[in-house]
Amino acid sequence: MSEAIQQASAKAKYTIGEIRTRRKRDCALGYRLFAAHRWGDLGDGHISARDPERTDCFWMLRWGVSYHAAKVSDLVLVGPNGELVKGEGEGKGAINIAGYYIHYPILEARPDLVSAVHVHTGWGSPFSAEARMFEPISQESCIFFEDHALWNDEEVQVQSVPAGRRIAEALGQNSAIILRNHGLLTGGDSVAEAVGRFVYMERVAELHMKARNPKPISAEAARFAKEDLVKMGIGRQGFASMLRRHILDPEIVN
Repeated sequence: MSEAIQQASAKAKYTIGEIRTRRKRDCALGYRLFAAHRWGDLGDGHISARDPERTDCFWMLRWGVSYHAAKVSDLVLVGPNGELVKGEGEGKGAINIAGYYIHYPILEARPDLVSAVHVHTGWGSPFSAEARMFEPISQESCIFFEDHALWNDEEVQVQSVPAGRRIAEALGQNSAIILRNHGLLTGGDSVAEAVGRFVYMERVAELHMKARNPKPISAEAARFAKEDLVKMGIGRQGFASMLRRHILDPEIVN
């Protein structure tokens, strides 16, 4: 175990095992929340959870598990070469390989991120086809003001690590990105933050598609709203609220 990992664990007063357990629990719950929103019925999405010890590896749902039934035991550990790490996790089988091509380069480029989230949605996908950025036209839109990017690339079938690295490069230090003709993606310093931000991002995309003649607020007003909205962890708050609404017993996900 590296000194940096030991220091981070000591500072948080949690063991590496406890941190891993929480990340995997939230990852499984994130998939269930997607199902509650009727997303991912075709298996077209993925949530990653960086392992706190093997930091170049991440957990995600194995292929073939319905999102509404996702359990911690269905998560597999994906190594830096895209192969499953043997002996880690009860879940066996394959993964959605596009998840590796997208998530590994992002987590590699952004050590501050614990999780990345992407799933095809009813409003995010069509909005992405317009290849434009969000404007501060609502309270929720301000969450992403000066904190999202556009990957203006025609490679909608992401099938290589180099393509994922181009996404990571376009993302930069932002928390979210619009993948042209593909959909939305968010990142966070926890799984809960990334999942919650994704749901907000989908709401913002819906608003942009429905508003006929929106009048954006000023940059100054947008920055003021953003500072107030995100200071307590907007994604984590949303994640907790969705659990109360959609998951009867969040502890039963093993």
